[in-house]
Formats: sequence, C-alpha cells, structure tokens
Amino acid sequence: MFDLDALRQAAELVHQSIPPTPQHAWPLLARRLGCQVWVKHENHTPAGAFKVRGGLVYIQELIKREPRLPGLITATRGNHGISLAMAARDAGLQLRILVPEGNSTEKNAAMRACGAEVIEYGRDFDTARLRAAQLAKTEGWHFVPSLHPDLIKGVATYALELLEAVPDLRRVYVPIGLGSGICGMIRTRDLLGLDTEIIGVVSSAADAYAQSVEQGRIVCTETADTFADGMACRMPAPEALEIIRTGAARILRVDDAAIRHAIVALHEDTHNLAECAGAAALAAAMQERERNRGERIAVVLSGANIDREVLAAILTGKPAVADQSRSNPETAHSAPAAH
Repeated sequence: MFDLDALRQAAELVHQSIPPTPQHAWPLLARRLGCQVWVKHENHTPAGAFKVRGGLVYIQELIKREPRLPGLITATRGNHGISLAMAARDAGLQLRILVPEGNSTEKNAAMRACGAEVIEYGRDFDTARLRAAQLAKTEGWHFVPSLHPDLIKGVATYALELLEAVPDLRRVYVPIGLGSGICGMIRTRDLLGLDTEIIGVVSSAADAYAQSVEQGRIVCTETADTFADGMACRMPAPEALEIIRTGAARILRVDDAAIRHAIVALHEDTHNLAECAGAAALAAAMQERERNRGERIAVVLSGANIDREVLAAILTGKPAVADQSRSNPETAHSAPAAH
C-alpha cells in the first residue's frame, strides 16, 4: 500500500485534472440527525462520482510501466467505465468498454462522449467481463481491473481532502462496492494518525462484505438484488476484505427503502443529487441517529449517476420504472482473478 508522500503526489496529479470536491455541513441535515453532518461531495467531480480519481492515477502509473500501450479494454456498467473513459481521453489512449445488453443509456452516452468505444455484449456483467478479458488477450490490449492498488491510491485522495479539511470527526460512513472507496479512507485515516471511526455500509440485499467480516472469511452470496448497483457485490475481494476487517469499526446493512429515504433527504436538505449507492452512507447515519446524537460525523456522497426515470420515481414516491436490481458490473464478479 502507498505511504503519505505517495498519496499527496497522487492528489497533486488528480488536482491537475479535477479540483478538490467540497465538504459541507448542512444545517437541515444536522436538524434531521441531531448532530453535525458533513457531506463529502464526490457527486461534484466531472465524472459525477469518486472513481474518476482512481482512473486518472491508474492510467498515469500504467503509462510509466508500459509507455507503448496499444489500447485499453475493461468491462463496466457505470462509474468505473466513465472514470477510465475520461482518463484515457486525456492520455490519448484508445479505450474499449464492454457493457451488458440493456445497460443504462445515460451511462453509455457519458462513456461515448469521452471517446470510448462502448460495446453491448451478453446478458450480464460477468459475460461482458469474460469477453473483455478474451479480447484483451487476443488483441494485445491492456485489461483494466475493477480493483487495483493504483485505483485505491487514486480514490483515497478524496479521503485526504475530507480528513484534512474537517478535523476531529467522530466517525465517517462510507459505502462499499468492491471496496476501493473504504480501503482508501481507512489507509488515509491511518496515515494521518487519526482515531476517526470508519463505518462501512452495504445493502441488506447484497451483504457479502458484512457476512465476510462477521465470519472472518470470504463469504459469497448467490444474488445481489438491490437497486443500489454500486453496492451489488456478491464476492468480496480478499485484499479489500483484509483492510476492511482490520480497519473498519463495523459494517452496517441498509435496505432499499432506507436508501430511497436518504436520496429524498439529500434532495430536500442539500438540493444535491445522489445515486443509490451515493445515498447509502447517509442512510446508515440516519439508522444510527441515537449513537450519533451531538457528535461530529461525515458521510460520503460517492456519486450522482442515477437514471432520470429512477430518480423521478424515488422523488415522487412511485414504483421504480427501471430495473436497477442487476448486480453491479464492478462488483458482481464470479472469480477474484477477474478484477
């Protein structure tokens, strides 16, 4: 793992392309939760999510190791692909992204707008991922995984911004997909020598990480049927699990109803847009309202890339009109080697 100097260098690299995102303490959220609540606004990045940081650092480090790359291939259904598309465009690299058939048209459009070639292939992410890996081998292009030390180092720059800007936080709530966001937060907290509690948040319908922490071993689930696709993890990554197991105070489960409520609360109290995984941290903090009373806490709003029809259904209290229950492409993998 990286040290503090390497993290600061990564932050300098990230800030050449995107400015630090803000963190705000919102009075209406404070009233709602009975404590001071700081929101780390990763929804304000140019990619609409925290992962853009990891893409920038990963590709720059990759170019140093392999300066004559013919191109990149990856598989995704969301923020991982948008992040890499932006970074590859800036680096002048070709990028091919495989997504499952029926993927979000809005996310596909965002990736294409950044110059990536987006190919719909297969019925789910696992099918697209396997095809992407095959193409990488046959065409000699570099396959970009969903979890890697350079990705963690890049996304950890959001944690450095938050923890240095807001001292004396009692605890921070972080959503868990495959784990780069919370691993970066834990590592940064430790490098800064702070005693802030870090609380991981998973969907109650996709709680593989929670079960794994509780049982002290990798536990895989057969399904991850949550509309919070950014947290739809069926198989934890061993390297991420070890960091979470030793560095997180606990893992909380939140259900889809609580996430919907948190999306509405963020809209009403801050007028900010949150995707489903992006609202999960606030949902967990609301769940621990009594524990947090009078404290100084933070929640990570990790992204805002939610389809318009899904958002409209949530804000109006109507049944969702789009299926968001499929597993997340970056997390619902069938084998650790696929990352």
